[in-house]
Amino acid sequence: MVITKMKDIHCHILNGIDDGSKTIEESIEILREACNNGITDIVLTPHYIKNSSYSCNNKKKNRLLNILKEEASNNNIDINLYLGNEIMIDEDIIELIKKGEASTINDTKYVLIEFPMHSLNNNIEDILFLMIRNGYVPIIAHPERYSYVQKNIELVDNYIELGAILQGNYQSLFGMYGKDAKKTLIKLLKDNKISLLASDIHHDSMDYRIEKTKKKLKRVIKSEDIINDLLINNFDKIINNKSL
Repeated sequence: MVITKMKDIHCHILNGIDDGSKTIEESIEILREACNNGITDIVLTPHYIKNSSYSCNNKKKNRLLNILKEEASNNNIDINLYLGNEIMIDEDIIELIKKGEASTINDTKYVLIEFPMHSLNNNIEDILFLMIRNGYVPIIAHPERYSYVQKNIELVDNYIELGAILQGNYQSLFGMYGKDAKKTLIKLLKDNKISLLASDIHHDSMDYRIEKTKKKLKRVIKSEDIINDLLINNFDKIINNKSL
């Protein structure tokens, strides 16, 4: 019996449709490693960027998901897989979801979105407000990586007050995205502004290192209950369309 150590709401292992896993073989290797590390559930969240090569629609994504599920079963990998997207924020985001181009998390009200890395979009708050007014809950991916948040961390307070929630990349704790991202994530965690931590894994060269992550989190947060919320419990609420 595998003891659940984490459930992962953000990764790029639906093969061949973005900058993540290129082949189904690579995806299987990542899933095997995930399973060995005690990860029982994963949401596959390929990039969706309108008018780019990263714009695979839901019909094709679901077909690829079903193939991956079958291949995982054939390889005796016991892991639950769900579909989502990491959608680049766009004024047409609601229309893209309704037309079946981009996907919410497991067909729930929760939507994983990303912002430009270095240029602050002046209408971000307007788009977030419109999403929330239409019944969606934006999950902002890896806020610690955005240079403007690193320079002015209070920006996230406006997003949270609107009703968005924040998802950090735990690899930031290891300095994967630089010292500023690490410092920003630690600050956000200490201030209890992060609701979820995820891998954002792209390739089989990345290490899940869940146990090391938990040790780092205990030094930052100390509360076992909050750590479990970040890694497991809030995932369950989102996947079942419940409020956090």
